[in-house]
Amino acid sequence: QVQLVESGGGLVRAGGSLRLSCAASGSVSSIGRMGWYRQAPGKQRELVADITRGGSTNYANSVKDRFTISRDNAQNTVYLQMNSLKPEDTAVYYCSALTIIMFYWGQGTQVTVSS
Repeated sequence: QVQLVESGGGLVRAGGSLRLSCAASGSVSSIGRMGWYRQAPGKQRELVADITRGGSTNYANSVKDRFTISRDNAQNTVYLQMNSLKPEDTAVYYCSALTIIMFYWGQGTQVTVSS
């Protein structure tokens, strides 16, 4: 079992920045890819960015050049640095972790960007 706890969400003005953190606990040695998804009201959950244990990254086109995902394997933590935030980035952001047998979600953290 893996537990994920996110932090760092909040309210920010357009153009501002936020940094999300996600701490993993439990069977952390089994975790491969970690990532961030988001879900806006009335929309499907979508991938924002993910990162392998080795540091290879993948981003949604809508956040490229604005968001940066990083990972500290020693601390079992994944981060999402979000810059130049836009109102359309408003959503609940969920941390994810993939093992061989299971995909885990965090509880989510709200990010609200005002115009």
